[in-house]
Amino acid sequence: MVVKVNFLLVLLLLAVLAPLAHSQQVIEVGKFSTEKVENNIPSDWKPLTFKKIERHTTYFFVKDEGTIVVKAVSESSASGLVREIKIDPKEYPIVQWRWKVENILKKGNVHIKEGDDYPARLYITFEYDSSKLSFFERVKFEAVKLLYGQYPPIAAINYIWESKAPVGAFVPNPYADRVMMIVVESGESRLNQWVNEERNLYEDFRKAFNDEPPMISGVAIMTDTDNTGERAIAFYGDILFKKGKTNE
Repeated sequence: MVVKVNFLLVLLLLAVLAPLAHSQQVIEVGKFSTEKVENNIPSDWKPLTFKKIERHTTYFFVKDEGTIVVKAVSESSASGLVREIKIDPKEYPIVQWRWKVENILKKGNVHIKEGDDYPARLYITFEYDSSKLSFFERVKFEAVKLLYGQYPPIAAINYIWESKAPVGAFVPNPYADRVMMIVVESGESRLNQWVNEERNLYEDFRKAFNDEPPMISGVAIMTDTDNTGERAIAFYGDILFKKGKTNE
């Protein structure tokens, strides 16, 4: 009887461990290439708009070089597409995506509010964690929750295509001190061509905020020109997170 019980315990243990041993290696956040051109927006994504900005960027599917992608057209406008999703950046630290930009912004400048526009950006938010905030910061977050019904993200990283700033630059956003802009492309040398990107988001967060990242709460794409009053066209391909090593 003891042997049978032990055998059942082993089976139960294997049943629990099996899903862990075969956990997915990749999380496909934006599988745009499997969508249909006639769809309005990607599956599991929704519009991201801002109350004080009336003109919105338009997003729609097109086929480019044989693959379905999202095309963004911004004319003195700003809005995005966002997917709310929880991802552990320590388990899935690597983010990969591809994009293409037709033009940079002449007045774009990551250092000032008037230039805070980008032909393309990948926006990643991190969920609220009170343990990472001071007393006064917690008070501000509580006030926002009372106003909007939920806590805002505690921090965000923007991977951007900038006009002039050097690739690799980390620049605090001029509007929000808990948002870090990271320049992954800059200037005109790679315009009108698909560019594949890969970043270690976990390490980027640690460098940007000198802290361990909380859970990812959302991923967004955005093309905006509301501050510069210019026009921009960009294309976004598939976005995924995958497992990888972190320097602890």
